[in-house]
Amino acid sequence: MNPNTTIVKFAHSTEQTEGVVTRIVGLVQAKHILSLFDAADLDANPRSAKAGSVTEDIIESISQSAGIFPFKTKGILIGSSSYKSLQRKRYQLEFNDTNVEGILDGGHNMLAIGTYILQQVIEDERELRRIKNWPVLKEAWLSHRDEIDEIKDTLEFLIPLEILVPSDQNDEAILDEFSSSLLDICAARNNNVQLTLETKANKKGFYDEIRKALPSEIADVVEWKTNDGGRIKVRDLIALAWIPLSKIELPVDVHIAPQKIYSSKGECSKAFDTLMSSDAVTSAHGNYEHELHNTTVHSAIRILGEIPGLYDKIYLDFPDAYNAATNGRFGRSNIVKMYDSARKGDKSGKYLRTQPTTKFTLKPVRYRYPDGFIMPLVFGLTALLEEKDGELVWKTDPGAFLDRSLEDIAKSYKLVLDMSNFDPQKIGKNETSYEIAVSEFEKALLKQQAASV
Repeated sequence: MNPNTTIVKFAHSTEQTEGVVTRIVGLVQAKHILSLFDAADLDANPRSAKAGSVTEDIIESISQSAGIFPFKTKGILIGSSSYKSLQRKRYQLEFNDTNVEGILDGGHNMLAIGTYILQQVIEDERELRRIKNWPVLKEAWLSHRDEIDEIKDTLEFLIPLEILVPSDQNDEAILDEFSSSLLDICAARNNNVQLTLETKANKKGFYDEIRKALPSEIADVVEWKTNDGGRIKVRDLIALAWIPLSKIELPVDVHIAPQKIYSSKGECSKAFDTLMSSDAVTSAHGNYEHELHNTTVHSAIRILGEIPGLYDKIYLDFPDAYNAATNGRFGRSNIVKMYDSARKGDKSGKYLRTQPTTKFTLKPVRYRYPDGFIMPLVFGLTALLEEKDGELVWKTDPGAFLDRSLEDIAKSYKLVLDMSNFDPQKIGKNETSYEIAVSEFEKALLKQQAASV
């Protein structure tokens, strides 16, 4: 049998059809969905499942009140565009596109049920404690599959199962509309933990080009969808996207004020979603996914791929540039913490026990301070960008520019810190901070260009 194919057998079931969707709903004994763990995955679910109090409560319910368990949970929701109705209330499901089809909702139920079953065959407590998310569970499941088969007849507790399939598999129009509706169904079913705008945008493919533009060491640790476990939040990247996007003429009437990149990442995500939903920017292909076709927007996203590294460079270099330019002590502010290996035991609260790192590339730094201090400087990079022949390009190498000019910029930017009394909120949320930073970048660029003539 195809590894993406499974057969489930209902104890009780009924079929309902409305429009392009047929719903098969009922109760299934746990032993009859073992192959679902083999074949299906959580790729179609906009949220990833991870162990926690929710899964612990589900496991406890199975252990202590299996008889009423199916009435205490909404169960599992599956989508499949290809299926066969077999005898004895059995259905064969095939998951052809696992980005769209598979487990649409109930990921935490699947994780908890799978963990409960593995608890019956795994004696090593350390191995059980490792099962914190779906990939680890799948690994353990495959390792102990033969042992699970040996105890399957004991798994008689019932699970609510709902399967969504197209009402007519032979009608291409119905198949297309069915597939395109699955994300909307996912979003509606997840109303107890509402899907974030970013999670839905990720499923639509709005972030695909960002993922490609970023260095792999950054792209691999982004939380592209809720509970994915990445240390970098995708909305932080979407906010930074408005640095290059602010330099091009957009085909959609959306605008993000510079300070919103710091103070309102949700608004940045909403505006990005509006932009990427435009037919002038993306085109729908396949199911509900979109593909970027606007060359200018594409070039801005390519520039975005460099922004996290430049952000970290400014964070790393600014304290020394400030000190050199002003003969001051950047660390004098109470909000700034320092790391000195010789003073790790200092009880003043000024020195850190462990060395901090930059946000994206994890480079070790001496100072830890709020992002609000430098966000206007990061936005200042816009002064180094220009649109040429329909594409956004750098006027000069940004890294080399910062090496040469950050100290001069810091000399004037000191005014921003002084006027705000080193309050990162005032700096980051004040539009004037950004205007000053851009102006200083422009002056430094003109100075650099004049020197090269």
